[in-house]
Amino acid sequence: MYNRVKPEFLSFGAEVRRLRKAAGLNQQALADLVNVTRSYIAQVESGRTRCRREFALRLDRALKSGTTLVEAWDELLESIKSDKYPEFFANFPKAEQSASMLRAYEERVIHGLFQIEDYARVLLNSEDAVKSRMRRQEILDRDPAPAVTVVMDETVLYREVGGKEVMRRQLEHLIDLSYRDKINIQIAPIKYIRNVWATFVIATLPDQRQVVYTAKAYGGETSTSPVEVALVNEAMATLQAEALNASDTRALIRKVIEERWT
Repeated sequence: MYNRVKPEFLSFGAEVRRLRKAAGLNQQALADLVNVTRSYIAQVESGRTRCRREFALRLDRALKSGTTLVEAWDELLESIKSDKYPEFFANFPKAEQSASMLRAYEERVIHGLFQIEDYARVLLNSEDAVKSRMRRQEILDRDPAPAVTVVMDETVLYREVGGKEVMRRQLEHLIDLSYRDKINIQIAPIKYIRNVWATFVIATLPDQRQVVYTAKAYGGETSTSPVEVALVNEAMATLQAEALNASDTRALIRKVIEERWT
């Protein structure tokens, strides 16, 4: 039985940890200042519990952080209420938003973080869903931005979504993104690759814990199980070894644009 994580609380916990370390405090010292146990601080920082708003206020006072944490708490609550993600995906975007590194494999369509709006609109069934997908992409412009590596099956370059014009602009967008310092895009050739059975995303958090989202026939699931995380990491290593490098990937995308989408 794998451990379920609560990624919707991870970004708040990561902010608590960042401010605590900036203040030069260990978990016990902060616990003493706010009159709780060290284990409770650890639970908040790891996203295993959601503290009350009053506790966020106490943390701000103890850490001399103004209203940083209470504002983060309010934003978290609003985000939980307003984000329009499919139910099976709803607890992963919070981990994605707080990640320092993201690695993914996609075999059917362009990876969600790289989709232009017109491409996403064809795939999604509501404007709320499109807006949520576009909002997810804001992490690519964050400072510091996460390191993002995505391997995509070559077929995504040929599978028409939204017509020729949309596909041309979508693939040109991929090329533009591939020149960013922290983005690595690789195309995997159309062939059997050992131990790769589904699309997935690995979010590595600032404390180096990893959260995995794996697509399933019925939707998908999020896991922090060490066994499952290890299996997905192994699959990612195999994919990167088989895929084209960044330069050859750009050359292939340009070739497909010229031959198929121009």
